[in-house]
Amino acid sequence: MTIDDVTAVAETAIFTIIKCAAPLLLVSLCVGLIVSIFQTVTSIQEQTLTFVPKVLAIFIALILMGHWIMNNMVEYMTDLWTNFTVYLR
Repeated sequence: MTIDDVTAVAETAIFTIIKCAAPLLLVSLCVGLIVSIFQTVTSIQEQTLTFVPKVLAIFIALILMGHWIMNNMVEYMTDLWTNFTVYLR
């Protein structure tokens, strides 16, 4: 296995991680921004207020996007196992 193979596997792994995590992070960012604006407008400075909406939003996003995320991870692992003999050289 050459340095180019290792770099290609690492690049694909990092891209897959970013691609799978991005939807959940964006949902968390949007909900946090909305709750922050709500806290600013109403002058409520409760730090635990952001926790429950974020958890619920991420849970709903996981329900909606879980199949897509799992397909991306399975596709990556299938590609790794398919090319396993190439990596043994």
